[in-house]
Amino acid sequence: MAAPARFSLNQETVRQWSLPELVAGCCAAGVAAVGLWREPVRGFGVRETARLVASAGLRVSSLCRGGFFTASDPAGRAAALEENRRAVEEAAELGADVLVLVSGGLPEGERDLAEARRRIAGFLGDLVPWATGHGVRLGIEPLHPMFAADRCVVSTLGQALDIAEQFPAEQVGVVADSYHLWWDERLAADLGRAGAGGRIVSVQVADWVTPLPEGVLLGRGQLGDGCVDLRAFRQLADRAGYRGPVEVEIFHPGLWARDGTEVLREVIARYREHVE
Repeated sequence: MAAPARFSLNQETVRQWSLPELVAGCCAAGVAAVGLWREPVRGFGVRETARLVASAGLRVSSLCRGGFFTASDPAGRAAALEENRRAVEEAAELGADVLVLVSGGLPEGERDLAEARRRIAGFLGDLVPWATGHGVRLGIEPLHPMFAADRCVVSTLGQALDIAEQFPAEQVGVVADSYHLWWDERLAADLGRAGAGGRIVSVQVADWVTPLPEGVLLGRGQLGDGCVDLRAFRQLADRAGYRGPVEVEIFHPGLWARDGTEVLREVIARYREHVE
């Protein structure tokens, strides 16, 4: 049975697969869309990846990631801008629906979260014209507050919208990930606000399981293994007007240690049970 029409497989969910294996596995399972990551894409070759994906008829639902632009020093900002311009070029060549932006954490020695968030808008002011010229839409992804220090000072959908709304909706939107946002009492209202403004550029799902592992980054749970009402999350996005792919993005060594075909089959079954 083919995967559900809106189902998208993020590359990191089956990290053990090479890009050719990813494409072949998705085609065999009837998966229509994939979310890609820059590191393996660059390792295989951006142009080669674009050809491989296009020849298989796959849609690239997202490219992850750009961002990490909270540096306060001129040299750091210049380096980040150059790296993000390359990310935009890669997203354009891949035909990705959106380039996902993870803002970055607090620079070493700094403690002012509000100032770090303010710098993001200034950085985007430099990046957006480049992205627009390449036909690439940017998506600001808020991460769970536990990542505020080292990965992402944008912790809520409301904060992401405050930044995105300083730019036209066709240029900058927001990414809604169940793993990062399920806990927020403002989620329904903020998704409604995002939808009304045409700002939802990607929806991603993973479950929240405890205890979290040391380092927390690889603690995303298989769909249905945790406490997130994933179907309700998807329905909130739908009610806000989102009609795009729903991307399963799970970072978990237990999944990576298994056969990729088996993992994909299980993920699709869990998606039908808990998300669709």
